[in-house]
Amino acid sequence: MFAAGNLLAMRRVRPTALCGIFLCGSVGGSLIAILMGLGLGERPFAGMWSFRAGDDIVPIAVSEADWALRRGRLPMEVNEAVEAWILHFTTDRRSAFEYALSRAGLYSDMIRTKLREREMPEELLYLALIESDFYTDARSRVLATGMWQFMEPTARAYGLRIDAYVDERRDPVRATDAALDHLSDLYQQYGSWYLAAAAYNTGAVRVSYLLQRYTDGRLGDDDLYWEIVDHLPSETANYVPKLLAATYLARSAQGYGLDVRPMAPYEYDFVWSPGGVDLSDVAYPLGITAEHMYELNPQLIRHATPPGETYPLRVPVGMASQMVAALALPKFGTRLAED
Repeated sequence: MFAAGNLLAMRRVRPTALCGIFLCGSVGGSLIAILMGLGLGERPFAGMWSFRAGDDIVPIAVSEADWALRRGRLPMEVNEAVEAWILHFTTDRRSAFEYALSRAGLYSDMIRTKLREREMPEELLYLALIESDFYTDARSRVLATGMWQFMEPTARAYGLRIDAYVDERRDPVRATDAALDHLSDLYQQYGSWYLAAAAYNTGAVRVSYLLQRYTDGRLGDDDLYWEIVDHLPSETANYVPKLLAATYLARSAQGYGLDVRPMAPYEYDFVWSPGGVDLSDVAYPLGITAEHMYELNPQLIRHATPPGETYPLRVPVGMASQMVAALALPKFGTRLAED
């Protein structure tokens, strides 16, 4: 791996300045295969560049480039840090990374839809991979929790419920909304997705302090991330390079021989449930496993609806009427907390 102290000396290559340049390879083939995708998986910079074997890379119509920029694409850079993480993800962490990309199938459609609605870069999807490998029950050593790794104060500030029965940091839908709200606020503060990502990881106070000390408080430029990166904690110094590396590999997984088998999307219907209903009890009449109900409702940390209230329970698609019938049984009447 690389040291954060070496980051300022890194060779940086901007895709937007690649016209007429052929990049020699680093991992599993040329970096041009990473940047252009060559038809493997999602095509990076689709609509901005055209490529044919033996030709230089040439920009196409400016109007299409402007359209892509309006879509809010994450600026994609290649440097030694990004290359180091590409190597790490495709060697030492290959199996885990393949499985993380497979797990992305659970939530990628939902997250991308929300990003598009907000006109935010769709590449921010892979922050959830960097944070948790898309595990809703992920928990860090400092007690950050859920797919987006929220600390409790930040989660509460963005409206997530945390109590003895419900922890919405584990809710993939509610936590995604909160994470995108947070990232959007940070972007409004810094005018840079790189700086927003850094602040998401280490906190806005630290990032603002470093910008004030080392860049005279300048904002609005992704280059500023690389100007302060040598002064960031190691985890944050690696954060944006990991995001860029994960994005490149997700787009060109086949080209790297990655075995990615996307899991079925996270889909559900809603049923209003009485309080105090054990999920394992309602799973049986539906003919599904208790684990399936737990996976649909990971925010219910006691595997039961909160007592003393009606709760929007998630059930398998097409089973809402069956669940309503099951909940109509006398034993599922509303229970109080002391029951």
